[in-house]
Amino acid sequence: MALSSRIRRRSTVFALVAAVILLGLASWYVSSGRGTGLLPQSSWGPWREKPQVNHWGVQVRVNSWTNAAEAYVYMGKAENITMKAYGTRASATTVMDGTRLTLTPDGKITGQ
Repeated sequence: MALSSRIRRRSTVFALVAAVILLGLASWYVSSGRGTGLLPQSSWGPWREKPQVNHWGVQVRVNSWTNAAEAYVYMGKAENITMKAYGTRASATTVMDGTRLTLTPDGKITGQ
């Protein structure tokens, strides 16, 4: 009887430790920005118009729950680029004039 209760107790402890580890990994995955696609739409702020970057129009929105931003860069109807900086910087180069754009997870966008 003692052996059986010890095995049950160890199984319970193992299950709790596994659950804590999985919860910790999931929290890290989302907070680092890598799991941003799993977050609800309501966690995103509104699209905000930013000052032009090298004559390109820019709209940016930032996620309030994690380290992530998305940008919509456009030159009229000629070219549109969607950028997603989920935990790390995102870069893109325009076809029209070769402008290199960089978006950071905090919503800052630059162009060269």
